[in-house]
Amino acid sequence: MSTLRIGNASGFYGDRFDALHEMLTGGELDVLTGDYLAELTMLILGRDRLKAPGAGYARTFLRQLEDSLGLAHERGVKLVANAGGLNPAGLADRVRELAGRFGIPVRVAHVEGDDLTAQHPGSLAAHAYLGGFGIAACLREGADIVVTGRVTDAALVTGPAAAHFGWAPGEYDRLAGAVVAGHVLECGTQATGGNYSFFREGDVRRPGFPLAELHEDGSAVITKHPGTGGFVDVGTVTAQLLYETGGARYAGPDVTARLDTVRLTQDGPDRVRVDGVHGEPPPPALKVGLNRLGGFRNEVSFVLTGLDIEAKAALVKGQLEAALGKVSEVRWDLVRTDRPDADTEETASALLRLVVRDPDQEAVGRALSGAAIELALASYPGFHVLAPPGKGAPYGVFEDVYVPHGAVPHVAVLHDGRRVSVAPAQVTVVLEDVPEPPLPEPLPSGPTRRAPLGLVVGARSGDKGGNANVGVWARTDEAWSWLAHALSVDRFRELLPETAGLPVTRHALPGLRALNFVVEGILGAGVAAQHRFDPQAKALGEWLRSRHLDIPEELL
Repeated sequence: MSTLRIGNASGFYGDRFDALHEMLTGGELDVLTGDYLAELTMLILGRDRLKAPGAGYARTFLRQLEDSLGLAHERGVKLVANAGGLNPAGLADRVRELAGRFGIPVRVAHVEGDDLTAQHPGSLAAHAYLGGFGIAACLREGADIVVTGRVTDAALVTGPAAAHFGWAPGEYDRLAGAVVAGHVLECGTQATGGNYSFFREGDVRRPGFPLAELHEDGSAVITKHPGTGGFVDVGTVTAQLLYETGGARYAGPDVTARLDTVRLTQDGPDRVRVDGVHGEPPPPALKVGLNRLGGFRNEVSFVLTGLDIEAKAALVKGQLEAALGKVSEVRWDLVRTDRPDADTEETASALLRLVVRDPDQEAVGRALSGAAIELALASYPGFHVLAPPGKGAPYGVFEDVYVPHGAVPHVAVLHDGRRVSVAPAQVTVVLEDVPEPPLPEPLPSGPTRRAPLGLVVGARSGDKGGNANVGVWARTDEAWSWLAHALSVDRFRELLPETAGLPVTRHALPGLRALNFVVEGILGAGVAAQHRFDPQAKALGEWLRSRHLDIPEELL
């Protein structure tokens, strides 16, 4: 069968608006996907639905179609997007209305069944992560556009691939190859030089969006349209493969892909071949993401300038102690951005950040808006804040629960209104960690130099609920031989002291010359809770790369 060219035009709700049009006009495509959903997005859409029951989908997608629906139809490109969010049926209706208004004869289908909110009282949104076979059913029956709710990000690729190549649910190696391709594409320009440790090696001012040339055996080539910005190489693909993953087994509802079997090969300029991927049956349960309101949050940052920074911070804390006594959660962070004998006031200043949380909005409003501002003329010399605190804003809490495959009514709603039930996985295997594989021989001892880790390795980090992962990879066999032995869990904790009291698990992926560290609980109750100043751990990997340790001179 012919190669299937699948592109991506969105990595999140709010991504580059023109990307849909750019991908349709930039080169050949068979399918164009858009990933609009994240854990935080589901909370945002849940709050939208509270205000208007007919809402709950990514409105940006509709606005993009106003400019591009006719173009997609003219070029025969099928569109597959999870922009349906909490209301895929509603979005499908809006797309039909738009097509009718412009006189464009497209067939619109949608996938539903993921919404389990009614089964989880107290949740704002509870949605199971569905696989790709609902999408495949819609496409096999002639849909031009498929919108879904909460499917796995990779399902946007596995669904079209299964439909095009005729894959059955048990063809695990093929499905796993498509999952890996889908995982590379799902975050858009992160595969083409965006957010990349070695970004200076190419022009990433406006990276092009990625696409995959998929083959019937599940292998793929990751590339981008000719003439677009950014670059695609083994490093950019490795970085994205490690993003928001755990161990060697990357589980999904259709298949568990073995990341320790992935082979990456440079296949020419801006082309990386991905093959060798082995797949296994999926685990027995589907992941369900639960979003609920956790209470109210407020914050203020006090600016401490010049001398006696620690004493000034202690004074503020003491002055506010009584006012904060009844607030359920209080967190202080002193950020030492100051330096001695600074030549600007800003670089002479540190920030004392106070964050409060409580179920009662009035409590967090009173605690800061009143007590903190009353100190304006009665505290440390030079008293001022970055911005006055407000009344307090609601924050969300995310958690995972799991349900059997058969407990979720996965349904493809076709363009003609027919409803096709998608069978749950018939064969499942309990997920187990893969034992650490054999590591390369360590480098022979030799002279070392104290230097930043990032001179020899790249990193990418991200969030999964309250956990974070930090993927670290070497660019040469010699650097991998050193990294595999030098960066133990204990050394990782030394370099990132914020992880010292938390469970940390290391996973080795020799085929990618990579180590992946999972840090449990560092993000509290998830991104919407804003537990730390980098609530999605996006820069955790870059912090690690900036830390100094003794590195063999031959690698430098």
